[in-house]
Amino acid sequence: MNYFQKELQLKNYTRGFHLITDEILNAVPEINKIGIGQLQVFIKHTSASLTINENADFTVRTDFESHFNVMVPEHASYFEHTYEGSDDMPAHIKSSLLGASVQIPITNGKLNLGIWQGIYLCEHRNFGGRRRVVVTAFGQ
Repeated sequence: MNYFQKELQLKNYTRGFHLITDEILNAVPEINKIGIGQLQVFIKHTSASLTINENADFTVRTDFESHFNVMVPEHASYFEHTYEGSDDMPAHIKSSLLGASVQIPITNGKLNLGIWQGIYLCEHRNFGGRRRVVVTAFGQ
């Protein structure tokens, strides 16, 4: 069994949903050495998240952002954790709803994603900064 792990700092993304599949693949070219295995991507933040979804139509990403902003609005009167800004507590909730990691099968040296699937960074803060992810590929 082979293990490859890298921590990478993503470029600065604006609030919204952003495809990062290529950034992940460029960071871990060793994936091509794995016939059967798994790739795990873990984000080291509590106000951003990861998910897998549509990689072709940009409107899917803008619709995600619009829906999450309705589902978890800023300035809710019941939020107590507000000292870091009005986007902070909603960002924590959105992050928990989507999750901090994704796992993808590796088959014959490639990610075994569906034809229209990609890895998203879900940036829930107005100014989240450069996010760090840990990418672990393992298999044989």
